Amino acid sequence: MQRQIFTEEHDAFREVVRTFLAKEVLPHYEQWEKDGIVSREAWRAAGRQGLLGLAVPEEYGGGGNTDFRFSAVLAEEFTRAGAPGLALGLHNDIIGPYLTGLGTQEQKRRWLPGFCSGETITAIAMTEPGAGSDLQAIRTTAEDNGDHWLLNGSKTFISNGILADLVVVVAKTTPEGGAKGLSLIVVERGTEGFERGCNLDKIGQKSQDTAELFFNDVRVPKENLLGELDGAFIHLMTNLAQERMGIAVAGIAAAEHLLEITTEYVKEREAFGRPLSKLQHIRFEIAEMATECAVTRAFLDRCIVDHSEGTLDAVHASMAKWWATELQKRVADRCLQLHGGYGYMTEYRVAKAFTDGRIQTIYGGTTEIMKEIIGRSLLA
Repeated sequence: MQRQIFTEEHDAFREVVRTFLAKEVLPHYEQWEKDGIVSREAWRAAGRQGLLGLAVPEEYGGGGNTDFRFSAVLAEEFTRAGAPGLALGLHNDIIGPYLTGLGTQEQKRRWLPGFCSGETITAIAMTEPGAGSDLQAIRTTAEDNGDHWLLNGSKTFISNGILADLVVVVAKTTPEGGAKGLSLIVVERGTEGFERGCNLDKIGQKSQDTAELFFNDVRVPKENLLGELDGAFIHLMTNLAQERMGIAVAGIAAAEHLLEITTEYVKEREAFGRPLSKLQHIRFEIAEMATECAVTRAFLDRCIVDHSEGTLDAVHASMAKWWATELQKRVADRCLQLHGGYGYMTEYRVAKAFTDGRIQTIYGGTTEIMKEIIGRSLLA
């Protein structure tokens, strides 16, 4: 089906992204995978190309364009290229709205120019060893000490954890914490008492640095409070819809791309003296996946447009996230099976997509949490 949500401007941007990937990412990606981290120069190159801070006001060095369709193009092309390690979506679509929407004028002047140039890489620290999707179980504390916050605690599974120069930390600012006692505290690289653990060894997305973070009596200036005191829960709930949309967009793009490469593979690969595509079972598998992708794409494109217009609610974002990522997981498994033994070899794209994509149903809120959000909205 012909997609109708993009304009010539979006198409031109897509070509810019593809050129950037071909020049600045793909030639280096194998080495980044071995290193377990991307180069800082790649971030600066993304900044020079105008791929960072798409929605940041121009006065701070950004693109000044809040049309989410541009972010969707970025997510789709990085997914098709098999390059999730350079986490531009995390930077632009998850952390960016906190800085632009909640930051004071002084904070924006201090942080956003580097955010847009690629000199300042960002992360958000929510998950803890004992608190994943349950934000109300967070134990990290920020104590009011007059002219500063005294931050203590630890976080885990933090994307960009090694590279990050600016970390938005979710911490308890009341003894009770929970929905009415969490705040966002921004910790900058080099702050005394802020330490990083090892770069965690994951089964996929090897080039995307993921780390534990430790805060031991970290003195954070009072002016690094982001948003309202004790208002983090509302801030987080407000911005999670966009995070989930970004993940969903990558999910359907991955499923579609896997279907494309697998369709070509079964046309070329022979078994019992004829191409696999001549076997009815193979045709049925391809037909099922193609239909599932087409139906999901129609829903996702509607959600992209709604979000660009500011009308997408948290429930439909949750629907998009759980459905698209679960589809991605199913398609990756079925496509790997259709590749046979070759699908298990890391040199084949399907093998890498299988491991890289497995996290999709977990981060940004698990599938189970998405269903709970949807169910509550219908049965409240």
